[in-house]
Amino acid sequence: MKKGTKISRESFASWTEVSIRYSDLDPNGHVNNGAINQYFEDGRVKFREDLMGGLGREILTGFAIAHFEVSYYSALNYPGSVEVGTVVTRIGETSFGLGQAIFVGSREIAGAHVVSVYFDPATGKKKHLPEELRSVLKKALLF
Repeated sequence: MKKGTKISRESFASWTEVSIRYSDLDPNGHVNNGAINQYFEDGRVKFREDLMGGLGREILTGFAIAHFEVSYYSALNYPGSVEVGTVVTRIGETSFGLGQAIFVGSREIAGAHVVSVYFDPATGKKKHLPEELRSVLKKALLF
């Protein structure tokens, strides 16, 4: 998938709803980009719990974000909530790509491209994605 490509709302494999907090606002009264990035993290955590939780708690500890790229499309205001969609865009040998988007209704607020690397927490070295994890990721693959 080409970076910056928008993903249709219907294509996301996992969804989470996040409440906009007053503390998320910047001095202009808009939701700060740091808060929006936190919403993306909330979406990734929900994605991992929903899709990978059945593989055991230890499978959830061996991931690191190697790349995180965001495009902001529209201002976001308080009060309200957003929906965060997450889908697998690529499965590699030691990493996988995620596409994410934040919506208010049908309006896309921001989109993100994420690369997550699988590693051994004891050594800090990347390792091959286990077949059981690859199988779970394939179920959420965009294409």
